Amino acid sequence: MIRFRSLGTAGALAGVLACIAATAGQAPEAMPPVDRQGIFDAFGWQPDAIEVSTQTIAPGFHVLFGMGGNIAASIGPQGTLLVDDQFPEIRDDLDVALSRLGSISVDFIVNTHWHFDHADGNMSYGPDGTWLVSQANARAGMAKGGLVDLVSVVYDQKPYPADALPVITFDDHMSFHFNGEQIDLLHAGPAHTTGDTAVIFRGRNAVHLGDVFNNAGWPFIDTGSGGDLDGMIAFCTAVLAEIDDETAVIPGHGPVTNRAELKRYVELLSIARDRISALIAAGASLEEVMAARPTADLDGEMGDPVRFVNRAYMSLTRAVDD
Repeated sequence: MIRFRSLGTAGALAGVLACIAATAGQAPEAMPPVDRQGIFDAFGWQPDAIEVSTQTIAPGFHVLFGMGGNIAASIGPQGTLLVDDQFPEIRDDLDVALSRLGSISVDFIVNTHWHFDHADGNMSYGPDGTWLVSQANARAGMAKGGLVDLVSVVYDQKPYPADALPVITFDDHMSFHFNGEQIDLLHAGPAHTTGDTAVIFRGRNAVHLGDVFNNAGWPFIDTGSGGDLDGMIAFCTAVLAEIDDETAVIPGHGPVTNRAELKRYVELLSIARDRISALIAAGASLEEVMAARPTADLDGEMGDPVRFVNRAYMSLTRAVDD
């Protein structure tokens, strides 16, 4: 195993590359995309077997866990606002869970980005009259559809019908005044995608970051739709400036956590970015970077790095080309 003590010199990098050059493999052929059932099978998702669970963060404010990205719910005298909505296949289970929390109907849904596991529920809630909201680029992604290359599997996300598209969009910032608090929507540039939104609940002191923050392992960077590792770091850093040590931090996936853990996440992404960038600067191919295991000493904390390192390389080499 190669341990990275310092990657500051070209000589050290040359030695690393010489060691791994002999074992570097060929790039895999492009995988055919899978359909909806294929992506369910790939992730082991069985809608009929899903049990939606809830976590109360503050009175009238909850997080729901089901199949896909985490959902935040503000429920109060003005109605219900959700952040993300998972899949139409589990709409009934979500509605039951929400009704137990006091919700009568879902009035607004803010999509943190355009990916299927966070926004496909639009196809159920939109036709029922729920107001859908997103960053402008996220709406464009939903309208156009496209291939989501998850490295191990490629999903063909189809364009959403008109009644499943956000009817309200913003560029950098907008606010709700709902259920007794200000809710700020923040876009800080390309990150996980080009259309990410952090939703900051000022009165409840909570933030939902969508998949810009993954608390279940190394994050996925959707480079095919403009995702950017430097942008993920910058986006999270911008959110850190908006919250405090008592803020409940809701990731796109994984358990609810706090500002300290978000800060640590930024540190880990920055370390990985610097190491991969140094290898690229020395001329490493994707296969050579993968073989060098640049996150080996961090993986015990973050999990399997294969998809992350692959997409990070794609992001950083695109930046070099630009």
